[in-house]
Amino acid sequence: MRPFLACLFVVGTALDAFAQQPRLALDNAAIAGRIVRQLALKPGERVIIVAHPGMLEPLVPHLRYEVMRAGGVDLGVVLVPPLPLRTAWDRGVFDKGTREARAAYKTMFREVDAAIMMPGATPADAAYGAMQDWLHEGRGRTVHFHWLENGSAYPLPGQPLPAEATIDAVYQRAVLETDYDALAALHRRFADAMRGGEIHITSAAGTDLRFRTGDRPLNLQDGDASAARAARGKVLVDREIEIPAGVVRVAPVEESVEGTIAFPPSQWDARPVEGLRLTFAKGKISGITASSGRDAVDAELTRAGAAGRSFREFALGFNSLLAVPERSPWIPYYGYGAGVVRLSLGDNTELGGAVGGGYVRWNFFTDLTVTVGDTTCVRDGKLIFK
Repeated sequence: MRPFLACLFVVGTALDAFAQQPRLALDNAAIAGRIVRQLALKPGERVIIVAHPGMLEPLVPHLRYEVMRAGGVDLGVVLVPPLPLRTAWDRGVFDKGTREARAAYKTMFREVDAAIMMPGATPADAAYGAMQDWLHEGRGRTVHFHWLENGSAYPLPGQPLPAEATIDAVYQRAVLETDYDALAALHRRFADAMRGGEIHITSAAGTDLRFRTGDRPLNLQDGDASAARAARGKVLVDREIEIPAGVVRVAPVEESVEGTIAFPPSQWDARPVEGLRLTFAKGKISGITASSGRDAVDAELTRAGAAGRSFREFALGFNSLLAVPERSPWIPYYGYGAGVVRLSLGDNTELGGAVGGGYVRWNFFTDLTVTVGDTTCVRDGKLIFK
């Protein structure tokens, strides 16, 4: 049985350990072609690219060409270089400047139909945030092409991450070889099943959790970034489409979440924790036990406020090309691989949930059994749903 992982996701995580590693020579033309095909551009649609200097720059001209070749209007590239806050600077000046820039970018983006968010760009960047402001208002759509510069690859306890070139190869294959129609059909069947019954999650380690989705929006990250898909969207993430694709996400009805999550060795408050179990009653943490490191858990959750003690999200990966490898295992692309489960804590408003507060902690598991009604969909980390 494979181990599983719990970890905190921080937007814009720097992978400094990879800085000196060789990169795979990506097929930029093919990747750009796939991304633009997923946008399904209509003639005259206006497209902007938001990029971080130095991160996958060779891909950018290919994206711009493919936009033009598809009949779209290439509006060029907005760069979001980092502006680190220095000790001597007034934080208020920095924050005010960012707010003003975001408002100005929002005006600039009024006529933008679609945006491609490149690796390194995050919602903290004024241009990125401005595009999100339009998405919140039900206008426009984006493709998120985070790759691994935004911390998308996760190690398993006791296992190192593979070389960066290996991760590049896995991601490139998933982008280019995924059967997007088949993936979308599988997502829809699973979404229909979730509507009909209680979800029960168990593990040999002691996880035993139940919840219902009710009429909560189901976010199907199947790679469809078309205008038609965006128009049907109910929540923010329906307009933020990830490439590679592969996960179904939902914020369960909070009051329905009952039971226990058993964690592997993990980090809380940047400190090691062993034997952690969180018990939930009506969507809130009602009990915490740990063989060591309990004070670290308390410290992180106290700092997080009410959001930290709230169940956020259930997510299940379906992409076989992003599955956890049997040898030298690691978790590719935010757990979008077949059989990977994410049980998160915190703010779930982007999914249509009722928990605010900003704090988000993503916890990944690769050995769970997931049952929907009377149907077992994942057994010991293996996706068996068809």
